Amino acid sequence: MTREDFQSYLDAFNNDDFDGFSRFYADDVDFNLGDRKRIVGRQGVIDFYKSVKQYIKEDLRIIDIAVGSDGIGLHVYTKFTTFKDWPDFELWPTMKGDVREIESLVLYKFNAQDKFTHIKSARFREY
Repeated sequence: MTREDFQSYLDAFNNDDFDGFSRFYADDVDFNLGDRKRIVGRQGVIDFYKSVKQYIKEDLRIIDIAVGSDGIGLHVYTKFTTFKDWPDFELWPTMKGDVREIESLVLYKFNAQDKFTHIKSARFREY
């Protein structure tokens, strides 16, 4: 996987292109949002984001990235903009107009087919 491949993944994610970004997930991907949530399986990740993206627009921007032979280390800025009330969201209650900005450190492991097998995210800073 190259930096350009990864940017294609982020572009698809930022544009709510589910087919585009989900093609990067292995069927048994293990996606871990720190101590907040763990999802195992490609379809589980898709279902999670289909739910989230009904309420929240996410925009991710690379701050720093290191691409290795089987993994990526990422420092990323994310802006969450809520466009529909979601007071019972399991990660944090949010209402229309809320904006949350964070920086995260994320580790991606990928296989020989350039599919993500593990994603581990940790919040670094909240604005």
